[in-house]
Amino acid sequence: MDMRAAIESLAGEAERQLRDEAWVPDAADRVVAAKAAADLHAALGAPHVQETLPVVDRLAHLRESLAVLAIALAHVHGRLAWFFGAAATALTPILHWRALPPEDGVTFGTVQPTLQQYREAEDAIRRLQSALADIGAV
Repeated sequence: MDMRAAIESLAGEAERQLRDEAWVPDAADRVVAAKAAADLHAALGAPHVQETLPVVDRLAHLRESLAVLAIALAHVHGRLAWFFGAAATALTPILHWRALPPEDGVTFGTVQPTLQQYREAEDAIRRLQSALADIGAV
């Protein structure tokens, strides 16, 4: 499953649980979710802006988005922690990407992603940001 599909599935499940009231985030979780949504929005520019950036900057923004998830995960427990953990797991391919050529050195298993993979990851993070905004607004 690609990142976008994994995040879509995760967001869909969260939305179903919220709609069915199987998951009712408490006030503290709503604050963390809303902050994470805002931080993801700040980390990742609009699609038309992101696509004009050099790949090294695009990758930096994607890594910053992963950092947002890790920091948010450190502040919660229960369902929201599971949600953050699953989101971070879905986005782990980003950790294996590099924007720079290897220059005759070891790359530690990293690969250069295609422009389509950048778009897919950015779309996945935007979908995640939307789902977190919804969780924060419950």
